[in-house]
Amino acid sequence: QVQLVESGGGLVQAGGSLRLSCVASGRTFSTYAMGWFRQAPGKEREFVATISRSGGSTYYADSVKGRFTISRDNAKNTVYLQMNSLKPEDTAVYYCAAAYGMKWTPDEYAYWGQGTQVTASS
Repeated sequence: QVQLVESGGGLVQAGGSLRLSCVASGRTFSTYAMGWFRQAPGKEREFVATISRSGGSTYYADSVKGRFTISRDNAKNTVYLQMNSLKPEDTAVYYCAAAYGMKWTPDEYAYWGQGTQVTASS
């Protein structure tokens, strides 16, 4: 089992940047692919990005491609989401999650963090 804790959310102006971090407990972090999802009020949780166990492969939602970068540091049990050129439509609670392999839908992820709020104001 793994526990995930996100941090780094906040309020920024449109066009600004934030970096989210997600720290995992336990010594099995490198055995999981990791993902970031987001959920805006009244909307379903949606996929943002995923990264393989080694960090060698990544995949992004079209809505964030070219603006967001997912990365991981297995020595620090941490996955990151660098978010640049933020738009008001990026406003949501952002969650990190762990899965057995790179996945794209929430129900394929076994473990979730509590979420961190990101607000991009216009």
